[in-house]
Amino acid sequence: MESNELRQVELEASFPDIHFSVFERSWRILIVARTEGCGGLVQELPRYGHQVATVDTGTMAMKLSDRADLLLLDPDLPDFDGFAVCRSIRARHAVPIILVTDRTSELDCVLGLSSGADDYLARPFGISELVARIDSVMRRACPELPVESASVTRCGSLRIDEAAREIDVHGRPIVLTKKEFDLLCLLARRPGVVVPRHQILREVWDGSWSHHTVDTHVSSLRAKLGSSDWIVAVRGIGFKLMPIAEISA
Repeated sequence: MESNELRQVELEASFPDIHFSVFERSWRILIVARTEGCGGLVQELPRYGHQVATVDTGTMAMKLSDRADLLLLDPDLPDFDGFAVCRSIRARHAVPIILVTDRTSELDCVLGLSSGADDYLARPFGISELVARIDSVMRRACPELPVESASVTRCGSLRIDEAAREIDVHGRPIVLTKKEFDLLCLLARRPGVVVPRHQILREVWDGSWSHHTVDTHVSSLRAKLGSSDWIVAVRGIGFKLMPIAEISA
């Protein structure tokens, strides 16, 4: 079997004919970029529950675009201009496309959006911004999706409703104490960002408890969430919440 044909078979296996629950907000994302252009996206996006495959040419992107829910397309490809690839894909179907590029000029942005892209994101950018843009583009592309309350926060497979004071992981309800819930909400407001211990004590306990209290509640949260990977300790500073897609049994 030719190498290109083998590559296509592998990619089609990465995107089986399944439909994700819209409540999980999980999408099949095809990254179209040179290998060095993928950065940490292949590792980071699955933490938010997404399924990811990569190709490095416009030719493969045009062949496989109809198997993805969304494309992250770098215009700088080895075989075709990415804007031309975007126009070709858009002429055939309406899969959402976000251009992800090093090109920062206003002209490039205008050309990219004019080629049919739904959004344009210039490097450098953070994973949180990219995920927010993916969510925004998919809401526009799928208006039938239920609109969540502004009080709902998602972090990978974790869903937190601050107004209802409810959380679940992969749809499984988790019962927390008041302080555990407040601590988790604080960490979830900026996933991946370290929250210092002194800030946790001030905002959750009004500064009146010891650092040992924080450690005890973090240990309890890890156990209830089903994995210690959810909350990472940064020695001498504090803790951060890391979105993960799956929980070990």
